[in-house]
Amino acid sequence: MTESSLYVYIPVFILTFILTVLICRLIIPLLSGKAQQPIYADGPSWHISKSGTPTMGGLSFLIASLVILLLSSLFLLLNKMTYEALSLISCTVYSVFNSAIGIMDDLTKLRHHENKGLTAIEKLVLQFLGATLFLIARAILTGEIPESSIILFGFDISPLYYPLTLVILVGITNCANLTDGIDGLASSVAFAAGISIFFISYTLYTEAAFISAALVGATTAFLIFNIHPAKIFMGDTGSLFLGSALAGAAVTMGNPLIIILICGVFVIEGLSVIIQVAVYKISKKRVFRMAPLHHHLEKLGWSENKICISAILLTLILSLTAYIMTAR
Repeated sequence: MTESSLYVYIPVFILTFILTVLICRLIIPLLSGKAQQPIYADGPSWHISKSGTPTMGGLSFLIASLVILLLSSLFLLLNKMTYEALSLISCTVYSVFNSAIGIMDDLTKLRHHENKGLTAIEKLVLQFLGATLFLIARAILTGEIPESSIILFGFDISPLYYPLTLVILVGITNCANLTDGIDGLASSVAFAAGISIFFISYTLYTEAAFISAALVGATTAFLIFNIHPAKIFMGDTGSLFLGSALAGAAVTMGNPLIIILICGVFVIEGLSVIIQVAVYKISKKRVFRMAPLHHHLEKLGWSENKICISAILLTLILSLTAYIMTAR
């Protein structure tokens, strides 16, 4: 699509926004008595006040995004844009697959009444399976072949495209999950990342533009209920969906490396956990007062809303670098 067809994406944003709001209003009272978030015992002490807040709110934007993106795929098919439609469908299914992992994880936590769901190994096996099937499906459905030359710091890394893409898909998805630790944070980062992907993609990568328009609509709506003090949490149901959708959108643009910058806040949050664990095992000392990084900032006296606003600004700054790198 061309720049003149920008109007096509506006209904995607509006409809996803409206549908997410409506579903949120419906499920909050339904989940309040049945799906109350177990609070991590070793987390900040003041988070105990969040006990009883309903979780699995990610169902709202999962359902809304699924409906709108499938309708968008139909729109593309009717306009004889078969490649873009199949690409969009593959990314949508991949994101829903990861959200299903999150649903299993959330239900396990609720069943055991503690903040422990699927094991790390169980999650990783399922996530790598999903990412592998996603890339195979794209190759079969779209006939997509990675660009013959992908240069990073002067080196051609094209032979490593698939291994790197698998790691990026799974890594960004899990980093998004780790970022979802305070009210509105994961939603805020996904909102800013969605805006960034949209402006990079809307004239060149139709399917990525549809995905990002839906994500911006969904996260804008969800933030109404999720910003501090949150009326509902997204749970792994939502965070795994957002992370995989953003990473999947980068794959549809043919440059998965770009998502490392756009979702740099997710990456920083994930790295803070890795650094904390590694350093503590070696020296029994902590780099951060608490990991992930957002808990460290909380212990320094930052409010949850201040952390969210800072995360949005940092995401936009990092995305500007990504935009410059992809400018043609």
